[in-house]
Amino acid sequence: MPHTATPELILFNGRFTTLDRARPTASAVAIADGRFLQVGDDREVLALAGPQTRRIDLRGRGVLPGLIDNHLHLIRGGLNFNMELRWDGVRSLADAMAMLRAQVAVTPAPQWVRVVGGFSEHQFAEKRLPTIAELNAAAPDTPVFILHLYDRALLNAAALRAVGYTRDTPAPPGGEIVRDAAGNPTGLLLAKPNAAILYATLALGPKLPHDYQLNSTRHFMRELNRLGVTGAIDAGGGFQNYPDDYAVIQELADAGQLTVRLAYNLFTQKPRQEKEDFLNWTATSRYKQGSDYFRHNGAGEMLVFSAADFEDFRQPRPDVPPNMEGDLEDVVRILAQNRWPWRMHATYDETISRALDVFEKVNRDTPLAGLNWFFDHAETISERSLERVAALGGGVAVQHRMAYQGEYFVERYGARAAEATPPVKRMLEMGVKTSAGTDATRVASYNPWVSLSWLITGKTVGGLQITPQRNLLDRETALRMWTENVTWFSNEEGRKGRIEAGQLADLVVPDRDFFACPESDIADTTALLTLVGGKVVWGAGEFAEHDGAAPPPAMPDWSPVRRYGGYGGWGAKDGGPLQSAARRAAAACACDTLCNLHGHAHASAWQAQLPTSDAKGFWGALGCACWAV
Repeated sequence: MPHTATPELILFNGRFTTLDRARPTASAVAIADGRFLQVGDDREVLALAGPQTRRIDLRGRGVLPGLIDNHLHLIRGGLNFNMELRWDGVRSLADAMAMLRAQVAVTPAPQWVRVVGGFSEHQFAEKRLPTIAELNAAAPDTPVFILHLYDRALLNAAALRAVGYTRDTPAPPGGEIVRDAAGNPTGLLLAKPNAAILYATLALGPKLPHDYQLNSTRHFMRELNRLGVTGAIDAGGGFQNYPDDYAVIQELADAGQLTVRLAYNLFTQKPRQEKEDFLNWTATSRYKQGSDYFRHNGAGEMLVFSAADFEDFRQPRPDVPPNMEGDLEDVVRILAQNRWPWRMHATYDETISRALDVFEKVNRDTPLAGLNWFFDHAETISERSLERVAALGGGVAVQHRMAYQGEYFVERYGARAAEATPPVKRMLEMGVKTSAGTDATRVASYNPWVSLSWLITGKTVGGLQITPQRNLLDRETALRMWTENVTWFSNEEGRKGRIEAGQLADLVVPDRDFFACPESDIADTTALLTLVGGKVVWGAGEFAEHDGAAPPPAMPDWSPVRRYGGYGGWGAKDGGPLQSAARRAAAACACDTLCNLHGHAHASAWQAQLPTSDAKGFWGALGCACWAV
């Protein structure tokens, strides 16, 4: 095929998994104007080079299409990322508490130290959360707020004082302020089953000023790029008002500073005023308005508050109220008439089946064909409901919440019930539009490789096998769930999701071979090189020289991001969970032969900035045998 454009960038000597069924593998790509110009072998692609063409030798590394998260609260998460201490991927409570104490030491009054989701107590070796007494000992004067999944928040005494909760504070509807024998709050807040008390309490904390929010959002995108994420669909969120809370992301989009492509959905904000919200938004916003980097994607995930069935598996399944159908019909008719797609949060089949009654009723008057609407989560969706979804032309966006809550689900409903929760493989067999994501940043981590690991291994982050072999996905199918399958959910099929001539030039070079590494290593993957629109947005290890996309240092200067970076505390130069685990391993080393590469300087080598997120991957990447200690 003749090409008139001269490529700006050529990547060669790679092993590309394109997901293009007509050409599933390649060794080189040429990129021009943000798109793949040609995909092929080194000889044919390098022949296109002009005098100004940059070349990057991939040195035999594997290359995948950029990962796209089908459900990420990126806008809300970005506004707060620099304030949050992330326990995502930290493998012991001892390390997590060491991080917290170090953060307390540098956090000035009246700021809080906050750990806002993304982790499960089951990921810790200790299999527990900290106690309130431990938090008080670690932070006697600094407010500490810890959100655990969707079920509870822990506040130390200083945080209780900061939010003003006393024995006279009334119990919130759908939640509980746990009290001692004298009636005083202990610091434990429970969702029973509604998390409004958790989020309302968090909202009382200090916020970052506008310029800091710009910086914070850039750092969150940078962290996603480090993990190979090049796109996402933003699912809105509570306490995220449109258009005010979208000003920061819009400003970054206008300035050309987005490094993650974002399609955003509008989430209703006012109970019993949902119809008014969507009448206003359909009159003032246009579906698909924006660009390839920032575009409107319709309504949801919250359409009406009466339909919310939140996923706290420690509590009995909530029954949505009898007025749900009427509320939902009012909104769905507005959306269908304005040809806006929607996404709808729904955890349980009981909610999904009632919502489908509404969708089928509206469809009789206003056909839904071509609207690309879908349910989110759908952990217990039935085969009958899947048939109804398919008949109406809808889809299901699944997330890896069970990787974080699987133990609680099994405890309540039994191991058999968890075997196909959600029934991902069956959805694909039935031809239902299905894709994958995280639902980060609160009820699960934003790390896409944890989701991919869950799809492939069926294990929780605590190591519990919840999905049997017959319901697991092979690696290519799981990868498609995170790439080309997601594009249907943002009406961008054929534009991205594969490494194919004409598609947007988004790709990732992982630090290990996704198709050949042990299953147990998948979740620890990071990127060595990430491109969005043909531009390098992350480079590490042997590709660090190509990385010119780093934002200014995280603001404020006490931000946890400066020290810990993000998932697994990867950025810590000292005291981080990876490094302290390494020191313990080095101290226990009893081998009596010198490693040719490091001698016995294990501890100093382990404390270096590593291009991967775990020590095992680091040593293995260098071909060094001393990782075995």
